[in-house]
Amino acid sequence: MKLSNRFTLARVLFAPFFFLLYYVPVWLGNPLVAKISAFVMIPLLAIAQLTDYWDGHYARKNGEVSDFGKIFDPFADVMLNLTLFLCAQGSVTGKGYMPIVLFILILYREFSMTFLRMVAVSKGTAIAARKGGKLKTVFYISSGFFMLAAESAVRLGFDISSCDSALRVVAIVMFSICVLLSYISFSDYIVTFSKIFSSKD
Repeated sequence: MKLSNRFTLARVLFAPFFFLLYYVPVWLGNPLVAKISAFVMIPLLAIAQLTDYWDGHYARKNGEVSDFGKIFDPFADVMLNLTLFLCAQGSVTGKGYMPIVLFILILYREFSMTFLRMVAVSKGTAIAARKGGKLKTVFYISSGFFMLAAESAVRLGFDISSCDSALRVVAIVMFSICVLLSYISFSDYIVTFSKIFSSKD
């Protein structure tokens, strides 16, 4: 397997691991396990997100850019980001950071985008990420890290009760922006590649 694709694969494999890392303390209700997770969640997620840069960097550096990579990379992003948003549904306090309706909207968008990529591939075109999609991803990542920072503070025993409501409102606003940007970028993909989608087989 090419080096760039290995970095992408690492992101795919990390997604279920991160889900367990986040939710095991919620399920067990063990303060020590919760504190351990708080210390490692953000650094590990940062490394996982860096693989998105590394796979593109080495793909260009080693001449490994391929149609497969153009499909595999966004697939890995979807796996990791949806996992992160699924984690935002829960907390050791029992109150999540992301309303389920926002998660469902993003889930529908990502499934629809995956379908469009499959249609494009069937017509001989691999859809690479566009600027709108990259901006959306930046907000995905920023919102995820903000949520994790708030959750980590709780798991470490910091008293944030005085600003808990404000933090959750900020999280909801950030996730709402994610939804808005995701559908704007989705519309951009449809318009840009409309000729491919409408062409007869």
